[in-house]
Amino acid sequence: MDYITLISEQLGIPIWSFLIILAWSQIWKFLALWKSARNNSTLWFIIFALVNTVGILEILYLFGFSRMKTNNFRSKKMRKNRRK
Repeated sequence: MDYITLISEQLGIPIWSFLIILAWSQIWKFLALWKSARNNSTLWFIIFALVNTVGILEILYLFGFSRMKTNNFRSKKMRKNRRK
């Protein structure tokens, strides 16, 4: 716990807010890594694994970029099914 206390003191924020930010970031990172792995998005997976953005990039991916790709794939699949 001394390490976390030292970091929160260096940042000048209370330890409880540091822990909340840490938990927030890790939850979004886990969700984004899981979804990018399921979508076979290797590049996104690598970016999420290496870059820490306190959940901002992860949220953008989960609610924006991953849906664009999924919707595009679904619309192509629907067009193919209509032709048959």
